[in-house]
Amino acid sequence: MMKKIFILFGCTIILVGCAGTSNDIEADKPLKEIYEIAYENFNDEKYESAANEFLKAESQYPSSPWAADALVMAAYSQYMDKDFAGALLTTDRFMRFHPGHKDVPYVLYLRGMCYYRQVSDVRREPGMSTYALQQFQQLVERFPKSEYAKNAENKIIILKNYVAGKVMYSARSDMKKQNWPSAISRLQSIVSSAQETVMTPEALFRLKECYTAIGLPEQAQGYSDMLRLNFPDNEWTKKLEKKPEEFENVADTKK
Repeated sequence: MMKKIFILFGCTIILVGCAGTSNDIEADKPLKEIYEIAYENFNDEKYESAANEFLKAESQYPSSPWAADALVMAAYSQYMDKDFAGALLTTDRFMRFHPGHKDVPYVLYLRGMCYYRQVSDVRREPGMSTYALQQFQQLVERFPKSEYAKNAENKIIILKNYVAGKVMYSARSDMKKQNWPSAISRLQSIVSSAQETVMTPEALFRLKECYTAIGLPEQAQGYSDMLRLNFPDNEWTKKLEKKPEEFENVADTKK
């Protein structure tokens, strides 16, 4: 992914949960020794153990110059362990105690990746994609020159297409049920707020169908013209030109 990323609030919970056992015994272990164990576990791909050690370093030596790095490495270890919930809690802790740290852009990117890795099928609720978008957009807006900004911008494009695809899926379902007002509302939202996505040409095509179905030819023609003007070589424009007769019977058929 990246050379390093997030921190752990969740591991703080883990450490508290272990209080009264090994933590008491190891409370006086030198920071250097804890770090060495943490990195040894990380290099051996024992990410859960590595995260616990990095969190221990931050918990026992919160005033150390290494405390922020320990949180970042703890979160990254959790990310590598696919413990995305724990990594997000860790990054929350990092942002709370180190809001001006040089690794903030990195942490924002990692937070975005935690959500991004959980984006599921387009037919399901796109909650994770929305959260990922928020993190990546915050990174790009706050740190446009960051080394992570370009990757974040690429992820934003992918996520916007994903969200638009979700809306399009619902719009098609509405059209099958001949629920034209709902379909039109969804399709217009794609055209107005996701113009750069690959779904826009189809949205214009479907709007032509919807307005034809409800007997508003002028509005239908307007979307048809918009499609031709903005996407002259698109497959949906070609479909529009090849089969204009389809629109005459769209109200009597289910898409």
